Amino acid sequence: MSAAETRRQVLYWRLLARLFDPEEQATLESGSMAIVGDLGLPATLLDPSVSIDTVVQRFPQLEAEFDGLMSDPGDDREGEVRRAALVSKLLLNVFATGSGNVTAEQLQRWQADAGWFERAMGCEPGGLRGRAGSAAGTGTGTGTGTGTGTGAGAGLGATLAGIEGELVSRMRLREVLADNRLARQLTPSMSLIEQLLRDKDNLDGVALANAKALIRRFVDEVAEVLRTQVAQASAGTIDRSVPPKRIFRNLDLDRTIWKNLPNWSPEDERLYVDRLYYRQTAKRIEPARLIVVVDQSGSMVDAMVNCTILASIFAGLPKVDVHLVAYDTRALDLTPWVHDPFEVLLHTKLGGGTDGTVALDLARPKITDPRNTVVVWISDFYEWQEQAVWDGMQAVHRSGVKFIPVGSVSSGGHQSVNPWFRQRFKDQGTPVLSGHIKKLVTELKNFLV
Repeated sequence: MSAAETRRQVLYWRLLARLFDPEEQATLESGSMAIVGDLGLPATLLDPSVSIDTVVQRFPQLEAEFDGLMSDPGDDREGEVRRAALVSKLLLNVFATGSGNVTAEQLQRWQADAGWFERAMGCEPGGLRGRAGSAAGTGTGTGTGTGTGTGAGAGLGATLAGIEGELVSRMRLREVLADNRLARQLTPSMSLIEQLLRDKDNLDGVALANAKALIRRFVDEVAEVLRTQVAQASAGTIDRSVPPKRIFRNLDLDRTIWKNLPNWSPEDERLYVDRLYYRQTAKRIEPARLIVVVDQSGSMVDAMVNCTILASIFAGLPKVDVHLVAYDTRALDLTPWVHDPFEVLLHTKLGGGTDGTVALDLARPKITDPRNTVVVWISDFYEWQEQAVWDGMQAVHRSGVKFIPVGSVSSGGHQSVNPWFRQRFKDQGTPVLSGHIKKLVTELKNFLV
């Protein structure tokens, strides 16, 4: 075994020891300190109490080394020991979270460190955890700025989100929210929003105002990203029955030249144009009705937040009539607030059972023109009246409605969907949509606009 391999193993053995036992192992600690010193790296890399933000602030040259550190190892054998030291810092700061109560400062630090870990994986900060920034990713799982929607990346994203949720649950959140200084230190995340939505009825005064401010901030961040995705998605088809508008902007210069080539005069060296050709740009647009049905049980928080915001964006488009229904064992028509996802989330109550028949009873009367209606049903489809709910959904689909069952629309794409329903949706030709929210954006944009 080479000296480099030995030194790398020392660093990784030290990492494993600290992950599973916070007590220092004297031999591993002193050996790792010597290795880091020989590499010209700061000793703070071995101190889990020092954030990566602090390390980079003190040693700015390390920022470039952290970026993409774990996305493309390459074949730099000489640099493996240095990589091991940097990777150890990332893993220890993110995955060794200790126990006991968590302060707002500790949560904020962990979120920042997790952002550095995501950058090392080749993603934007938040890109694996399903935070606002992740919605901007392409879902391809490669390159900087992409969310990792499948495979190992999706599992890692779920793990990070789980750690963040566990840290939030260990906070004395009500006390933090009651203190304006501490509340300002909180960074909105899906885990935090879920806790706030669950506890909102127990908050009042300053704590409630701070909770609302955090929810509003998160909603606005996600909405900004989703509006961009809606604007970028393909929309509608060209209506060939409508003659092109004869304006300069629509002039098809290439086709005009090609069609008039027989009029080329060699003597004059000029092309005489006797007909102009224009591009057809008119799209077939009909008033469309979008009915979003949201299972508001606790397991669907991520999809509920994203799709509630998405519904509000489509509600702002011309000639799109959006209705919003939330349900557990009772159904609630949230259509009056569909333009304001913040208010929608404040009206939801997470948890409880799931009875889709009550949602069907509320949604069916809204279907007045089936061929011009799309129903997006967001749930894990664990229903206690499976057959009755399935029969109702099947009847809606057979009436001509475009029925889109949704299991998950987040960067992670992980969602447990009742296999009984999943197979029946697949056989019906309406497979459950799970994964990056851009899939749903494209589906809806092509149908509605």
